[in-house]
Amino acid sequence: MRFIIVTGLSGAGKTLVIRYLEDMGFYCVDNLPPKLIQKFAELCYQSSGKIDKIAIVVDIRGGGFFDDLFECLYMLKEAGYEYEILFLDASDEVLIKRYKESRRMHPLVKEGRVIQGINMERERLSRLKEIATYVIDTSYMQPKELKETLLNLFGDNRDSQNLLISVISFGFKYGILLDADIILDVRFLPNPFYVDELKQKTGMDYDVKKYIFSYPETKIFLDKLDDMLSFLIPYYIKEGKSQLVIGIGCTGGVHRSVAIANAVYDFLRSKGHRVNVDHRDIQIGEAE
Repeated sequence: MRFIIVTGLSGAGKTLVIRYLEDMGFYCVDNLPPKLIQKFAELCYQSSGKIDKIAIVVDIRGGGFFDDLFECLYMLKEAGYEYEILFLDASDEVLIKRYKESRRMHPLVKEGRVIQGINMERERLSRLKEIATYVIDTSYMQPKELKETLLNLFGDNRDSQNLLISVISFGFKYGILLDADIILDVRFLPNPFYVDELKQKTGMDYDVKKYIFSYPETKIFLDKLDDMLSFLIPYYIKEGKSQLVIGIGCTGGVHRSVAIANAVYDFLRSKGHRVNVDHRDIQIGEAE
């Protein structure tokens, strides 16, 4: 039985997640009052396997009912019902942009500013985020990437002994990657930004990759990094870690970090790990 509680910030993508989980065969319920969770779980567990994949959305739309959530989670655990919490997050800037595009008001501030509602919601959900089984930041995720992440986490071919590894490139000038477990700084590598014919390209382009990997320090760094990850990952799995986020940063998040992140992704894939790659700041850098 997979029993997933989907929660997180309003506007972070819960509706899209539920849609994808339904496509994956989950029985989904949106905006279920927390007090009904245990009774719903009992019915599902008594279905003799007819319903073995369940996802429910619980968020602040429930108003005062939402405050009962932690008590309900405790009761589920006491009753022996196993569950996982999927928490969806996004940056303030992205959430505000999504609200403006949809012309919706934040559910916590019907007559105030959206940012006020976001701040209030972050505070109310902070404890829930801390205990979440999985945290997904959808700020710069394309729908295809979100779907792939959900398939890796909840697909039928999931190997419970393997954690999901996310390799994310970023630019230090736009802020450090806050949810990273490991941060790697590759600003010591030669910078294609200062080569005229490479400046407007990215680490996805062959010429940029060729330039970066033409330097011996790049190969030495990757060899040492591959050794370190080969050493660390089995211990993360042994400790029961379900998600590992590796942040790789350069100055602008466009050239070096992108090329190195892709190389790390290829290496981890070759070792049979469940891994995805994302380039947080590549579009920002391209626009400058």
